[in-house]
Amino acid sequence: MPYLLALDQGTSSSRSIVFDAAGRIVSMAQREFRQIFPKPAWVEHDPLEIWRTQLATAREALAGAGLDARSIAGIGITNQRETTVIWERSTGRPIHNAIVWQDRRTEPICRQLRGAGLAEVVAERTGLVIDAYFSATKIHWLLDHVPGAREAARRGELAFGTIDSWLAWQLTGGRLHVTDVTNASRTMLYDIRRARWDDELLAALDVPASLLPEVLPSCYRFGDTDAALLGAPVPIGGIAGDQQAALFGRGCFEAGMAKNTYGTGCFMLMHTGGRFKPSRNGLLATAAAQPGEAKQYALEGSVFVAGAVVQWLRDGLHAIEHSSDVEALAASVPDSGGVVFVPAFTGLGAPYWQPDARGIVTGLTRGTTIAHIARAALESIAFQSAALLEAMKLDAQAPIRELRVDGGAAANDLLMQIQADLLGIAVVRPKIVETTALGAAYLAGLSCGVYRSTDDLARQWQVERRFEPMMSRDRAKALMSAWERAVRQAVAV
Repeated sequence: MPYLLALDQGTSSSRSIVFDAAGRIVSMAQREFRQIFPKPAWVEHDPLEIWRTQLATAREALAGAGLDARSIAGIGITNQRETTVIWERSTGRPIHNAIVWQDRRTEPICRQLRGAGLAEVVAERTGLVIDAYFSATKIHWLLDHVPGAREAARRGELAFGTIDSWLAWQLTGGRLHVTDVTNASRTMLYDIRRARWDDELLAALDVPASLLPEVLPSCYRFGDTDAALLGAPVPIGGIAGDQQAALFGRGCFEAGMAKNTYGTGCFMLMHTGGRFKPSRNGLLATAAAQPGEAKQYALEGSVFVAGAVVQWLRDGLHAIEHSSDVEALAASVPDSGGVVFVPAFTGLGAPYWQPDARGIVTGLTRGTTIAHIARAALESIAFQSAALLEAMKLDAQAPIRELRVDGGAAANDLLMQIQADLLGIAVVRPKIVETTALGAAYLAGLSCGVYRSTDDLARQWQVERRFEPMMSRDRAKALMSAWERAVRQAVAV
């Protein structure tokens, strides 16, 4: 039986998962790494620590499965998107810590770009909004603030990449400087209609084209790993940003199918087929995982703080000892008691795009307990996701019949029921919730001949539980109205 190895490089940890051809998990390894906060709203990672933890987990996963590298048909890479690394081509050393997607230091650069009238150009070509979330302004900042970096970039001595590119470079000893269409589409420098780096945007950001990786389909025989790393060369057969990989792993291959990933952030994507159409309702148009030559697109809404609000309850308020404790605490009260929590710790993402918003808790009374606040924290994840789905329905002008879910917080039954109640549609949780890694494995399996087509993958989709809405639509609308009032207050802070 062929096996597939998924490298799942996330915001807080590096994981490796071995799957069999039926999509079942054989072995998994995970290591957390440091979160670096040099200043308020600045977030960095050590790229070398990311590489060390990712390689270590790959070796651990193979050992845990009792397999050697020759048993692996292909490797799929999926990664935290937008996080930006620049390194020296000659040595492979990063010139600075990676600037993480959550980082807000480049908002002044974004204001300059908006003031220069580039918002429409960016939307029409990249499908994005001008925001510090994306890679382009992070590249600009690094070139400006690392001594000698801009001159070295102009001489062709440096390489830029999102984390997929960084891992591919390290896995192949510097032979591959590549990315796939999904990661390229998150840089704010890639024209997703014409499938090429955009010269006008490169000029506006003063980013030399020599920095950029080659852009290839998500399902592709990129190259082989160095034999010394895992014991034998293994083909790298799939690359996709984490959210597009999750969409693929959820079996959402056709227009109108939608998924939501509940991780550190919360990310909802709806497949829109082969036609690119910019959003008119505060969403992003982005590239979907591309298993062949034909372009594929999706609408996306990104929530900056989802599971991170539970981490804050644990580490900031010390309200719970473990993140998993939040469900029992929140379920100990029948509702939030009128408390609404807007966790705008790093601004608000789609569909609001309010970078200066800050977190607030409203509706506190003498009767409020930590359980009410925990309940409101969980509800905040569902409220933000419901706002995204409503915007998607407006853009798509078509009904969405169910929402497929994945990510760590998707295991929280209370959250999933709250989500179904607010949306008014079924929330469907699969038997395998590690769908980001599964999507990367599927892409690798397609390129390496383990699967013949996406039809093979669709047949492997299995439901663990469906959460049907139980709340009246009037009650759901009243709760959403209270949420929107609280959002307006957060923006006014």
